[in-house]
Amino acid sequence: MEPCVLCEDHDAVRVVTLNRPARRNAIDLELRVVLAEVLEAAMADTGVRAIVLTGSGGSFCSGGDISTMRRQPPEETRPRAQAAQRVIRAIWNGPKPVVAAVEGYAFGAGTALAIACDRVVAASDATFSTTFTGVGLAGDMGIFASLPARVGPTVARQLMLLPRRLPAEDALRLGLADTVTEPGTAFEGALEDARRIAEGPPLALAGIKAMFAAWPAPPAEVLEREVELQASLFDTADFAEGIAAFRERRPAVFSGE
Repeated sequence: MEPCVLCEDHDAVRVVTLNRPARRNAIDLELRVVLAEVLEAAMADTGVRAIVLTGSGGSFCSGGDISTMRRQPPEETRPRAQAAQRVIRAIWNGPKPVVAAVEGYAFGAGTALAIACDRVVAASDATFSTTFTGVGLAGDMGIFASLPARVGPTVARQLMLLPRRLPAEDALRLGLADTVTEPGTAFEGALEDARRIAEGPPLALAGIKAMFAAWPAPPAEVLEREVELQASLFDTADFAEGIAAFRERRPAVFSGE
């Protein structure tokens, strides 16, 4: 049996692929557990500097696997929901930037998974939709944080209350996607972006992720956190390398130290 999640390294970029093409990569319990483990491992691997998250078979993720769902009491549902949230925690709390490559469908939990990432690259024929209410659910996988952060609370509320299918260009206009590529090229675009990110200073990138993970925060707290972050980065080999490269008019080679 094929694994439900595939991994492949492209230099310092780890490509993580949802691999249930017959179900358009719908998320069942096994996939969410394995995906969380794979993402956590990538975040802990010093050889990995950025991650691309994509789906096999021409689709990103069609949402939760409804064929595995049934009415059940909260004590049975809670572990399943927590397993899904573990995936999002790995993306949000990990130090490596994650780029989603969206082809085909990103429905329900698929939309939530994509917009939990640091960058969303969508093919022009991709489609996004929240769709949770269609099966009597409200939404999870961080969508009540990531959706308003991307599109604003007013638009987020309407997208959740009145789900509709959003073509990639509409998703880009609203802020669900960050860039749109030609059909079939979202992965190549995401990999190129991830490679560019991977050339950056790992400690600074981790700091940027941590700052945004704490958003929204009171402005005064943000100022204090910025001071602490900058002060720590000034005392790194990467900062010294960046200054030297600037003075020598050459590209910087960052080590993460």
